Amino acid sequence: MDKGHRPAVEGPTLALLVTCYATWIIGTTWAAALWLPLGVAVTGLAIALHSSLCHEALHGHPFRARGANEAAVFPCLCLLIPYGRFRDTHLAHHRDECLTDPYDDPESNYLDPATWHRLPRWGRAVLRANNTLAGRIVIGPLIAQAAFLRGEWRAMRAGDRAVLRAWAWHVPQVAVVLAWVWVAPMPLWAYLLAVWLGIALLKIRTFPEHRAHERARARTVIIEDRGPLALLFLNNNLHVVHHMHPEVAWYRLPALYAARRDHYLRRNEGYVYRSYAELFRAYLWRAKDPVPHPLRPAPQEKLRQG
Repeated sequence: MDKGHRPAVEGPTLALLVTCYATWIIGTTWAAALWLPLGVAVTGLAIALHSSLCHEALHGHPFRARGANEAAVFPCLCLLIPYGRFRDTHLAHHRDECLTDPYDDPESNYLDPATWHRLPRWGRAVLRANNTLAGRIVIGPLIAQAAFLRGEWRAMRAGDRAVLRAWAWHVPQVAVVLAWVWVAPMPLWAYLLAVWLGIALLKIRTFPEHRAHERARARTVIIEDRGPLALLFLNNNLHVVHHMHPEVAWYRLPALYAARRDHYLRRNEGYVYRSYAELFRAYLWRAKDPVPHPLRPAPQEKLRQG
């Protein structure tokens, strides 16, 4: 949709924001008081949905004004990732010519083969496990957070003011959440478990999103799922459609895909799964991709080329 013809407020996204915050409040209060595991589950779902809504906000939804969108997702329900850093790294990720590159794509799960060869055996074993869907769900949140914080610390030590500003803004974004949790029936340790659950759910979405391929246009997946996970991920499972039209709101992606399905599948060279169930059957216990980027030369090859 042309930005000039967008409504001033996108009703479906605004309604989902209200629903998300209401669900989070219910999860941390009534559900947690009724039965703590239920509270953790409900809160974790709200945290995952809020992350999907943060993704919508950084792409310009539900309002036309950037400040209004950022205010709408101001509380950092997941506690761990500053919105400003998510915004900046994700927009950098949208340079499709750099997708999956270990250095130029901030969301790549591949390593430079030279880095891979320097890792100890236990480190390689952990990352191999992380490349199964089960591993990505269970240990993936911890691995990703450790890698993210390491990169952020290096950037701050180098004096990157954008990173420093994002973390400074992160303090009040986390403070409002922790203040609520302090007075809510849900204990902090249970809230942290809900955070892990929310991020683990998101790892199901990111697990297949991109593959190493010589052609940039063939690196991005389509998962033709219309179930609850597709709603939780705000149709970002139609990922090649999102990458080609990042300005389009989540609720318009299915119709856009249905109208030109053959076009999108030709573009990404048939990188498609029929559902998340198919993905689970194929890769729950089996690695989908190697950890070292398969299109970058291995260290011995570099030596021969030199």
